[in-house]
Amino acid sequence: MPGTVLLLAASPVGKGCLVDAASVLPVLAAVPPAVLAGTDTANVVELADPLEPQAVLTRLRAAAAAPGPLTVFVTGQLQLDRKQRLPHLALARTTPSTVRYTGFPWHWFREELRLRAAGTTTLLLDLHADAETWAWLRGRGLECGPGVAVYGRVAPPVGRRKVAAPTYMKAVATVLRSGGRPGLDQLHQLALARIAGEGEVGDLVLWGGGAGVGAGGGPGVGFAPAAPSHPVSGVPAHSPPVRPERPRPQAPDGLEDDPHARITAAVQAGDHPGADALAARWEQVALLAHGAGSEEVLHWSEVRADLAMFAGDAERSCRTWMAVAAARLAAGQPADAAPVEAAVDRAHHQWGRITDRDRARDLGPALADLRGRVPGRREGALDHVREQLRQLQTQS
Repeated sequence: MPGTVLLLAASPVGKGCLVDAASVLPVLAAVPPAVLAGTDTANVVELADPLEPQAVLTRLRAAAAAPGPLTVFVTGQLQLDRKQRLPHLALARTTPSTVRYTGFPWHWFREELRLRAAGTTTLLLDLHADAETWAWLRGRGLECGPGVAVYGRVAPPVGRRKVAAPTYMKAVATVLRSGGRPGLDQLHQLALARIAGEGEVGDLVLWGGGAGVGAGGGPGVGFAPAAPSHPVSGVPAHSPPVRPERPRPQAPDGLEDDPHARITAAVQAGDHPGADALAARWEQVALLAHGAGSEEVLHWSEVRADLAMFAGDAERSCRTWMAVAAARLAAGQPADAAPVEAAVDRAHHQWGRITDRDRARDLGPALADLRGRVPGRREGALDHVREQLRQLQTQS
């Protein structure tokens, strides 16, 4: 099956730039697509210095929906927003005061990749951080989602008015251009050895990930300080610490331990009722084991909302996302919490795709009320709902 490769390089324009991210794209583009993906054939999508978070989200979402292995190469810099203190990939228009609105929230990677089958998704990352973000990362790590293999590094600040080069990613491209396609562990080690040989030490090394079930399940990405080393042929010189997996819910008779791969396969085969039925059974399992409003139940509700979207049922998807947002708010989560905003944003998006005007009009007031409580990051979102609702009411 063909692979999919997404090449994403982003950094701010002007004095806020920490790394010349786009300079790596010509080097990566010189690598044959099949070598980049590690498959016989592959489709490559390149995104250079994007301006808008939604543009990145659209490309990532399309790549995540493609069947077969997915490899995402991300080069750029991380910054924290001032309100929630969450990491974002800085884009061309990002400044320290506008990160929340002009940067790409890192948790969107997790959101978009969570339905992919375990073992089919790889992130290769060459990231730089300012001093504030660097301190945040050292204490928390960088979550990329269950079932995602992650390799790369986060480099510390290089000093005022200095722009770093994406040396790790260029080393990856150099290894791949030299012929053959080493395994990811070996590729990662070879790239680290190259940059260490040039004197780059002290990075946070990203190496890990793994499969998990339920919201937030699975080990996170391990971090360890980089050190000079010699090229290796197979076994890594050291293993980073990883977070322990959360307990998995006991599967009932007839259900496998991790249904995500089976659900994904059903969607790709066009069996949308079967996929939703399996997710509904797991939602019930979570309800009995953890209770209404638990993260385990909400995870499966979110899965079913996505499945409705894949099936082309925008109304059901919208209603489900609205219910998820309401449940999170009822549980005491703040209106600007990332999962709450994501649920309302997706409900808003699906509402706009409802083709039956009567059904869209019926849902509009509830969405407007919810949007009033959760305005989200996009300026004018509530005004948009109200304007669209007025048009629907006028057309009735």
